[in-house]
Amino acid sequence: MSDAYSSLSTPAGHRSSSTESRRSVEAPLTLTDKPPRTLGAGAQTAMWASFGVTLFGPLTGALVTQSVGSLGGGLAACALGTLVGALLLGGAAGIGAHTGTPSMVGLRGLLGRGASVVPTVLNIAQNIGWAMMEIIVITSAATHIVGAAWHWPFVIVAGALCTLMAIRPLGSVKILRTVMLWLVLAGSIYLFVMVLRQPSHAIGQDAVIGFWPGVDLAAAQVVSFAPLAADYSRHATSGRSAFASSATGYGLAIFAYYALGVFAVAHLGGDLAGTNLLAALMVLPVGGLAIGLLLLDELDNAFANVYSSTVSVHNLAPRLDRRVISVAVGVVATVLAGLAGFDQYEGFLYLIGSAFVPLFTVAVVDFFVTRRGRWDTTAAAPFRWSPTLAWFIGFVAYQLIYPGSIPGWSDLWAGLAQALGFVAPGWLGSTLGSIVVSAVAAAGLGAIDTAVRRHRAEERLA
Repeated sequence: MSDAYSSLSTPAGHRSSSTESRRSVEAPLTLTDKPPRTLGAGAQTAMWASFGVTLFGPLTGALVTQSVGSLGGGLAACALGTLVGALLLGGAAGIGAHTGTPSMVGLRGLLGRGASVVPTVLNIAQNIGWAMMEIIVITSAATHIVGAAWHWPFVIVAGALCTLMAIRPLGSVKILRTVMLWLVLAGSIYLFVMVLRQPSHAIGQDAVIGFWPGVDLAAAQVVSFAPLAADYSRHATSGRSAFASSATGYGLAIFAYYALGVFAVAHLGGDLAGTNLLAALMVLPVGGLAIGLLLLDELDNAFANVYSSTVSVHNLAPRLDRRVISVAVGVVATVLAGLAGFDQYEGFLYLIGSAFVPLFTVAVVDFFVTRRGRWDTTAAAPFRWSPTLAWFIGFVAYQLIYPGSIPGWSDLWAGLAQALGFVAPGWLGSTLGSIVVSAVAAAGLGAIDTAVRRHRAEERLA
């Protein structure tokens, strides 16, 4: 297997004993050196579970339930979406453990060095967007507790803390598994108990669009972490632990928080769109304190997005110090969070899903089936047409089945589907449809590409 680090020279004096000692316990500052393998199964599971403990979980669970229109349907859609997303997340983490590279650098082996710039730019954009929205939700919850006058102070403090965590990522992971995860468990259990003690309400049918769009929403949030997975699993001690820890740790935690949103819709009633759900949870007895505990853990998701934006930039500028990048990304996300709103969250989830669901489906099929781990992740990695085309086919399939709700964009794809005479059956969702289409395309085109390369090799030997 080719190595992304082999094409990069090591600066003089870079391997001094003192520097080596520091690097053994913290992520490297550039793409020059290989990362330390310090994360075992327990540390990874706690880290991923902490990432799954997020206030966006109940927000998404509420959206899913309103989309489906029933408590049982909401739970089922969340469960299926979580399962599908967790398998893709685990596959992406397994790839990172094998290659030892950040996610976007690893995609050189799938698409080629030049073509990997496309998902890299998309990932930087989505991570800055996620970091921005994490800061927004932290600030919204905090100002509900102490007052709107504290909006900008909370924006600045949240942005500064997640940026500091991104500067020391492995040290932050240690804090997540030893402190934050346990702190929020009490708050989480309390919220579940208090929500379930409230009388049940009929679920409104005004926003119902079907079961499969609900599955798409649930899967999209999980899959949004797939482009980040290798940024952490490159520090894993084994590929199996990376797969199992990410899939189970994140999957179980996020499903629990989806379920909180599902039960909130059924038991709290009223308009629970967006951050209204957080306000409804905080008016429960001691609900503000419970949400306050969860806010401590919400910083880890913002940190994860700032850090992954940082190491994604390394695919474009491998020698740039990640600390400088983290500060720049943190400042941008913080400023945007102070100025932007929460209105396009649902459309944002669908757009993320349409890009990264087929991409990481193709990556998993290509890495584990077609190429069997033989990816060239160096700066000289050549363009690969078959997985690139498979990704595009999966993306188109996702959009044709359900393009989301962003004005203009959804209208464009709805018009194209009408022109093609395509009508998606009611039992087909964008996520599962895109996974099947992109997996079949990746396997089929990969087999053709392999046969062509083998034939050319035989001709050269003849």
